[in-house]
Amino acid sequence: MSTTTLDRVRILVLGDSGVGKSSLVHLMAYGQPLQQISYTIGAAIEVKLHEYKEGTPTQRTFWIEFCDVGGTHAHRNVRHVFYANTHGIILVHDLSNKKSQGNLTNWLREFMDRESGNAKLRESTWEDQSGSSDHLDTIDVNIPLLVVGTKQDVASETHALPLHQKRSFIAEEYLTEEIQLNCQDERSVMAGSSASNKLCRFFDKVIDKQFYRRDVKAASERRRL
Repeated sequence: MSTTTLDRVRILVLGDSGVGKSSLVHLMAYGQPLQQISYTIGAAIEVKLHEYKEGTPTQRTFWIEFCDVGGTHAHRNVRHVFYANTHGIILVHDLSNKKSQGNLTNWLREFMDRESGNAKLRESTWEDQSGSSDHLDTIDVNIPLLVVGTKQDVASETHALPLHQKRSFIAEEYLTEEIQLNCQDERSVMAGSSASNKLCRFFDKVIDKQFYRRDVKAASERRRL
């Protein structure tokens, strides 16, 4: 089958400017560190092939499309144009920057407000509630999430990363898996590694929700008719 005919899922990569989203996306897409790092203006797209349920009778190839959204605060009122047709979200924070972890709350709120059709962005979400998870209680998140902490090497050098790093509050809140890695080390996502296994499970979950659960629901509705 030609790769141009394969189904695809779209995953948003969200997080503060400078946390390493572009480096993470490049590492996931190509398995190699990004050599020239620059700030993303608007959004950047990368794709990779993924084997859904690899090694099972239901194995199937899909495109994974990563939409790396620029995290500059000045563009917060226009970046929602990239949020449409999203099937999964990777929330990225810098392990050496605690504020970036707190702001994951705001990124999820911003996406869900746009997803629910709420066109009014609350400035207080960014200016007054950074680092607080209390206002997440009312959010009904119905999209697969993955949390990634980057710059593990920097955090270790500055002692910002405890010997036994606790999961971020947002990963605990939504019972989602979390990855902590160094995006400049290609071994971080090598086949068989903990991070690689978690990424594969996340990609499978996104595909499963978009294609297979939808098919099961449609079949169930047809049976009721």
